[in-house]
Amino acid sequence: MREVREKVLVLALETATIVSGVAVATEERLLAEVTAAQLTHSETLQPHIELALEMAGVSRAEVEAVAVSLGPGSFTGLRIGLAAAKAMAYAWNVPLLGVPTLAALAAQFPVPGARVVSLIDAQKGSAYMAAYEWGEDGLIEWERATIYSLDEVLARCAAMPGRVLLTGDIAQKKLAKRDDLPTNVQLAPPDMILPRAAAVARLGIKQLKSGDAGSVMAMEPIYIRRSEAEVLWEKRQKKAGL
Repeated sequence: MREVREKVLVLALETATIVSGVAVATEERLLAEVTAAQLTHSETLQPHIELALEMAGVSRAEVEAVAVSLGPGSFTGLRIGLAAAKAMAYAWNVPLLGVPTLAALAAQFPVPGARVVSLIDAQKGSAYMAAYEWGEDGLIEWERATIYSLDEVLARCAAMPGRVLLTGDIAQKKLAKRDDLPTNVQLAPPDMILPRAAAVARLGIKQLKSGDAGSVMAMEPIYIRRSEAEVLWEKRQKKAGL
């Protein structure tokens, strides 16, 4: 494994939602970020990687770690992002850093003392939810990622102490017009509700500094539940008596 300098240069990928994002950053600053709301990650990711490196004025040889959003989120998007991240980390002989997508969402709101609840659409009227709080040492996970109905999300937020910031595209799409939002809940601005590769880079750098790099071979996406294709396949197997 290549030796990592104190001021590490990280390439970060975000493909867990409709956003295809690539960032190049150090601990001190964001050098470049390319973001596009596209579902065709397989077509856009590689050109975005090349563009981000070009914008940052760095070569592949200068990248010292690769960070990737692990989900939960789009099953296909997560597989594409992680496969690309693994290939680069292996080929370039650099650490691979896996960042939970819900944490990357919360990391965009560094408000000490505030509870940040991150949501990602889980379909069928439900959401992947995790709660975080900013402490002296950064982002603290207060409630681990779980699937809840939207009514359950609001009930859990209402029971939380103090002010709660709800972020994630489903919050704007499904909750913004509801008249039963708890009085302690505020929705994030519409332009800040999708995860960014820059936040993945920032959390990845923190992981690296704490010696928490992942295994290129063993790292897997955070799915929480199986895909519809897996569920359908299992039903067909049972029906066929296999």
